[in-house]
Amino acid sequence: MRKLHLAKIFGAKAFDRESFARLADGLAVALVVSLPWSTSATGILAVLWLIAFIPSCDPAGLRRIVLTPAGGLPLVLVALGVAGMLWADVTWAERFDGVGSFLKLLFIPLLLHRFSRSNAGRNVLLGFLLSCAALLLLSWMLTIFPAIPWIRVNNNLGVPVKDYISQSAMFTVCIFAILQLAYEKWRGGLRWLAAILVVIAIVFLANVFYVATARTSLVVLPILLVVFGLRLFGWKGAIGMVLVFLLLAAAAWPSAHYLRQRVDNFFLEVRTFDPNGNATSAGERLEFWSKSVRFIGQAPIVGHGTGTIRELFARAAVGKTGMAGQVAVNPHNQIFAVGIQLGFIGIAALLAMWAAHVLLFRGPGFAAWIGLVVALENVIGSLFNSHLFDFTHGWLYVIGIGIAGGIVMRQSAALSRDAMRQDNMTRTTGR
Repeated sequence: MRKLHLAKIFGAKAFDRESFARLADGLAVALVVSLPWSTSATGILAVLWLIAFIPSCDPAGLRRIVLTPAGGLPLVLVALGVAGMLWADVTWAERFDGVGSFLKLLFIPLLLHRFSRSNAGRNVLLGFLLSCAALLLLSWMLTIFPAIPWIRVNNNLGVPVKDYISQSAMFTVCIFAILQLAYEKWRGGLRWLAAILVVIAIVFLANVFYVATARTSLVVLPILLVVFGLRLFGWKGAIGMVLVFLLLAAAAWPSAHYLRQRVDNFFLEVRTFDPNGNATSAGERLEFWSKSVRFIGQAPIVGHGTGTIRELFARAAVGKTGMAGQVAVNPHNQIFAVGIQLGFIGIAALLAMWAAHVLLFRGPGFAAWIGLVVALENVIGSLFNSHLFDFTHGWLYVIGIGIAGGIVMRQSAALSRDAMRQDNMTRTTGR
């Protein structure tokens, strides 16, 4: 009787763990679907996912994830951010505000652990694509029919929520995810479906060209095309992809007024840069970057401490006018944003984390490609923005790396088990 009672208890615990695991997978779908639309919903769903994840967590499995570079280095960067609060010469409110930018990275090993054990990862990634497709449809509707009642974001008709930089970044990820799906369908003989997917990818690209043109995306797109072509078709494929992009850009250039304006303004802003002049997007970056280099030089090893960016820019702006007199809350460069606060030690941790995540996705397959796209988009975009510390871009990185990385780890573990099984069978047969 006692053995039967214990079996019931442990059976109930196992059932509860599986129930929470399924709930966590469902909340992960809701989390990725909310990301293109709502900041508050994403924050709430992230907390709910964490609550559901904890009872389903296997401590031993999580420990193994944390001991990998992909799972452990985000924790190192967070730990440095927390430690940096100790030597920051600002108020504790500013220190806590600064460390908050790091905390979302804690979700990376948790997501890696969950989706290395779940078979729902691919459906979660597809949920993100469908959510972005709905946003794409609404964006085009508001662009073509501006009379539709909607609260405009920065007077941009085609940006129904958030901002054009976030929309452009998410659509860039979608373009390459859809191209990978098209390649898989083409290889599988579904040529008609592959053609439809390519058309959808072009519609996403047209939105980036005509509606929500972020200059960062214009840098990211050709680089990812090179990687995509090189990964699947070698150097000839890489060159071909770039030529296709240049042809599409050339075809869009005469009619894409917003695209031309963004590109022309960039060169004009750089050419006419004056620290004491009126603020421009490119000019602000040049000014912030020059000051950031100086700040890092003042405390090169461990930085000025977590939460000190605004105070340092405020001190440097005293008595200045124009862009030189602006007080920045971030330097529009992720390496500088970490280096100012944590010095070369923090920069080394950041670069090591990026490298670990890029290497995690060096294999074939849909999940590996999505993870690589998200990682490279963040690395390249972070040269011009503090993307890891931004809400939408930071969560895009955390979710993309965590879920895609978990799938890759699951597939790798399955291949290892199959190899061991095959090896054992070979030895048995040999005997």
